[in-house]
Amino acid sequence: MKTFKTAFLLTALTLLLLFVGEAYGGRNGMTLALGFAVLMNGTAYFFSDKIALMSSGARPISREQSPRLYAVMERLAAKANLPVPKLYMIPQPAPNAFATGRNPSHASVAVTQGLMELMDDEELEGVIAHELSHVRNYDILTSSIAATIAGAVTFIARMGFWFGGGDRDREGGGLGAILMLILGPLAAMLLQLGISRQREYQADASGAQMVGYSQGLVRALEKLGAYNKRIPMDIPPSTSALCIVAPLTSRQYLSNLFSTHPPLAERIARLQNMTITR
Repeated sequence: MKTFKTAFLLTALTLLLLFVGEAYGGRNGMTLALGFAVLMNGTAYFFSDKIALMSSGARPISREQSPRLYAVMERLAAKANLPVPKLYMIPQPAPNAFATGRNPSHASVAVTQGLMELMDDEELEGVIAHELSHVRNYDILTSSIAATIAGAVTFIARMGFWFGGGDRDREGGGLGAILMLILGPLAAMLLQLGISRQREYQADASGAQMVGYSQGLVRALEKLGAYNKRIPMDIPPSTSALCIVAPLTSRQYLSNLFSTHPPLAERIARLQNMTITR
């Protein structure tokens, strides 16, 4: 199913670019758009993780810089029989985390500085187990590609507005504005198709099973929900969809449009009611 979703998203991006190319440049525009689509598809598959990390301001972090994070990650990765992902720190006070990559051998996990300062050891274990569950469940490929494509579609919409719709007197000048209205929600739809809300419930449950108890993750989600209502995070809406909880951003309308997270209260209730098998 995840392979089908990935293929669908890449095909959707190709068709969208062909449509825009034909609208702006006819046959020559379509040819140019096809070349751009091939480039974008390759970029989305091989570099979507790097794009997500770069857009969030994440920086590689060494064992010496964060021995506590490495200890938790290495212990849980061994328990889950997974390679240890590359670890990144996002220098922002809002507590959050996300996983990205195309498979467990090319996975990365990024946490914010605020998360490391806020979480106790059990809560940090819960967050890391949740992110490792995304890696083990192969959520990271589809979600990373979906985020990259949504960002690309949003960029195309903005370019169409500034270069096509900015001057209403030019021939076809209104097309850019129309593209802006259509492609923004389309980008959000593609993102939501690629990132199912159900994946968060699954990662919560398998993360709790991984550590052997659910209360650490429950307390972590409660803290994350409370703090992310007050502390804004500078991150694009398409990348924020990868986070363990929806961050507060300055682009609140776009954040709501791109929302892919289920209600936090429902996630917590499911964790509190689940049975842990040992």
